[in-house]
Amino acid sequence: MLFSASARPSSFGGGFLFDIIKRMGWGLGYDSRWKRYIGYGVTAYCDAPKCNEEIDRGLSYVCGAQEPYGGDNGCGLYFCSKHLFYHRFRDMEYEREFCKRCIRRRAPYEPKPEHPEWVNHLLTDDSWADWRKENADEMSRLKAMVQ
Repeated sequence: MLFSASARPSSFGGGFLFDIIKRMGWGLGYDSRWKRYIGYGVTAYCDAPKCNEEIDRGLSYVCGAQEPYGGDNGCGLYFCSKHLFYHRFRDMEYEREFCKRCIRRRAPYEPKPEHPEWVNHLLTDDSWADWRKENADEMSRLKAMVQ
């Protein structure tokens, strides 16, 4: 049976996020598997198909027991509370949050592109000026997303 994970935990979990930008803490990182920004500072859409609920890419929305990249059983995509469900795999002591595809051991959904609000932040915020100079290819890709 699937139970909705509508109650959002207030903590962001533990573990070590390998690609995290350390000076920013859990607020910002980069997921090299899905090739996109993650962290509670990143505005995003729920990765469930046909859902456009606005969330962030913090650990409280990740499929995979609030573990970076989804841990051992999750896909590492991000979902609103309507699309995360409590489940306990055999190797787990407690029920944790997963998407339906991972609970059923199916291939993950296609990740959604970056949210326009986040893209605009990357393209215009002064704090990203140096990054923009150093990442011309990424800048071109992001500009194409908002045009």
